[in-house]
Amino acid sequence: MSVALLKLGAVVSTMIMVSNWMSQKLPALVGLDQHAARPGTSEKLISVWYPGEDEGWQVFGSVQDRCVCSIMSPTQSVCGGDPRHDRLQRLANHVLNISQDMELLNQRTAQDLQHLRDSETLLDTLETRLKTAHDDPLSLTSKSLQDLRWSVSQCRPLRTLMGRLRADSGQLESLKEELERLKDSLSVLQELFTLRHYQHLQERSSVLQQHLHTCSSQLGCGRLTGISAPLTVRSSGSRFGSWMMDTMIDSSDNRVWVMDGYLKGRRLVEYQSLYDFANRQNFIIHHLPHPWAGTGHVVYNGSLYYTKHHSNVLIRYSLASGVVQHQQPLRQAGFNNTFPYSWGGSSDIDLMADELGLWAVYSSTPHAGTLVLSRLDPRTLEVQRSWDTGFPKRSAGEAFLICGTLYVTDSHLAGAKVHFSFHTDTASYEYTDIPFHNLYSHISMLDYNPRTRALYTWNNGHQVLYELTLMHFIRTARDSDAPHAD
Repeated sequence: MSVALLKLGAVVSTMIMVSNWMSQKLPALVGLDQHAARPGTSEKLISVWYPGEDEGWQVFGSVQDRCVCSIMSPTQSVCGGDPRHDRLQRLANHVLNISQDMELLNQRTAQDLQHLRDSETLLDTLETRLKTAHDDPLSLTSKSLQDLRWSVSQCRPLRTLMGRLRADSGQLESLKEELERLKDSLSVLQELFTLRHYQHLQERSSVLQQHLHTCSSQLGCGRLTGISAPLTVRSSGSRFGSWMMDTMIDSSDNRVWVMDGYLKGRRLVEYQSLYDFANRQNFIIHHLPHPWAGTGHVVYNGSLYYTKHHSNVLIRYSLASGVVQHQQPLRQAGFNNTFPYSWGGSSDIDLMADELGLWAVYSSTPHAGTLVLSRLDPRTLEVQRSWDTGFPKRSAGEAFLICGTLYVTDSHLAGAKVHFSFHTDTASYEYTDIPFHNLYSHISMLDYNPRTRALYTWNNGHQVLYELTLMHFIRTARDSDAPHAD
């Protein structure tokens, strides 16, 4: 395995969704203590962890406030590093050489046997002539009879040799069969060792990926700079709908939840994993006590949050107990296609979650239809704080939130791009130009999951994932001393 190096901060880092760490609780990060600078650089090592001599990860902070996150993996192949594997390989090669030698011996033996068979025929002919001469002595002279007897005496030892070679040939066949069985056993053993080493390699790769995720999480929130090509997970359902996984970062819940349609639906489908969802297996159907409106639902910390049909009432539904734990109106929020996204579909209220918590995107008459972003209390659904972004909600195709920054697309159709972003930490906005490939031409749901760092979309009856490219920043001591804006 070659050394894999990933730098985040001053260089853009692509955060790739990895399913094997999606199902595991992320380990705690080692404390950030100052250490010596790396030789030949101005960077200060602020955190380091090594699971072995030749693998690990490091975080560096430089005088330019740059952050570098490195992953180091073994330089040599683990699959060939075990001495037992080498011995088995040498033994297999030795057996192969013996087998080749025996094949040559077998060919020579076959030729010798053929020669002996020819000699045996000659001997039989000679003996016949001898018998004739013996029966009719007058037909032969004394000298020719003597020569004939001498020739016969020379051929008689061939009978003994032929018998011995026949026995050796039988033993050779048995030995060949035994060697074939030995070769098969060695092949099975070698495959077994290779499989074990491959599994070990997978485990070590998984550990490194976990530490990479933990490292990047510690760096702070990232700024979106790019969206990958789409990955279609499944094609199912109607033109509109939503699908999601728990967005709580510390959650170990791998289930996938599907809500098909945007109006008066009650049917919630639960899949045990993303694999089961993709393969249409291992699912359970739940019936919600209240119908939903729109596609702006979210699963957060074991609860489903959605908007009650024909109202601005938010519902918190426990996925464990199957009961509504709380209901709360989102005051002044429009509903029933009063302030939807550009595609309609009762998308007046869009619930979402990011690294900072639970949010609602909506609009109201007092805000003249501009897009409003409110942070919610996950337990009571009360609004904790709101921001008026100034962007017309009906002009937005969809929206998603990353680290407290709201990103808005300019369309739900083909050719859409991320056109606008609003930063809650500074209450400021900017226009962006981040394209993404709308593969199936009609997006009715677009949500970010901070656990997997990916976008989940419902695109014209297709469930699609996008990976993200983020610019990450690390907070310095100087930033910590600076006053915070309210």
